[in-house]
Amino acid sequence: MLSVYLAPLGAGPCFQREPDRPYYAASTMKVAVLAALYRSGLDLDTPVPVTNAFRSAAPVPAPSYGIPPDWETDAETWHLLGTRASLRRLARQMIVHSSNLATNTILDHVGFDAVNEVWRLAGALHSVTRRGIEDAAARAVGLTNLVTAADLARLVTWLPGELLELLAANVHDVDLAAGLPAGTPIAFKNGWITGIRHSVGVVRPPDSPAYVIAVCYAGPLANGDATGDPAARVLARVSAGVWSRRHRLTAGEAR
Repeated sequence: MLSVYLAPLGAGPCFQREPDRPYYAASTMKVAVLAALYRSGLDLDTPVPVTNAFRSAAPVPAPSYGIPPDWETDAETWHLLGTRASLRRLARQMIVHSSNLATNTILDHVGFDAVNEVWRLAGALHSVTRRGIEDAAARAVGLTNLVTAADLARLVTWLPGELLELLAANVHDVDLAAGLPAGTPIAFKNGWITGIRHSVGVVRPPDSPAYVIAVCYAGPLANGDATGDPAARVLARVSAGVWSRRHRLTAGEAR
C-alpha cells in the first residue's frame, strides 16, 4: 500500500493517492509529540530524570515498560540513562536523531491528551497517538498510533518555524530527502519499522515555490532498517519524481 499527499505550501493538494488511508505511525508520531511539548507551558530548560521505565497507556494497571536497547536509534540519548537532561535537549534528540527513549520521556511529561489536541488543532481527520513506543500492554488491548498522508501534511504545515527548523536538522537523510539534489532545504521526519516506511516534509526549492509532501508505505519492501531499506528507495523515487515537476505544482497538474 502506498499513499501520497502533495500540495504547494499554503494551498490545496495538487496530487493525492489514498491520502486518508490510516497506517501505523512509526516515528512520524514524534512530530505531534514535539508540538505538544512546545505548547505545554513546561520549562523546556529544566533538567528531568532520564530513565527507561514508563507508564503504560493500557486501561488496566500494567507494569512499567521500557525501550529494549536495540530499539533505541540514538546512542547519545541512551548514554543519558541515570542522569538528567533538559526537555529541550530531549526534544532535539527525538526529532533530529529519532530517539525512542527521548520520545517516551517527553510523552510521560505531556500526556496523550495534549498530543491528540495537536492533531485536532492541525486539522487532522484520522490520526491519533494512543501509546508510547514499545508499550506492549497497550498494544495487546488494541491501542495504537495511526497517521494518514494527508494528516501528516496538515501537521507539518501547521508547525511554527522554530519547530520546522528542528525537522530541517534531521540526520536521517533518506526517504524523501534522498530524492532531492544534495543541499536542497527540506524540513522532514521519517519513520520505519518492519513493514512500514513513511516520510513527510516541507521542501523549499531555490527556483520554485515550496511544497509539502507526505508518503506512507506498508508492505514487504520495508525491512525495518534505517538505511538500505528498499521501501526507502521507493519513497526517494516518489520524491525525485515530484522534484522533476516542481515548476508545475498547481491544482490538478502534478500527475
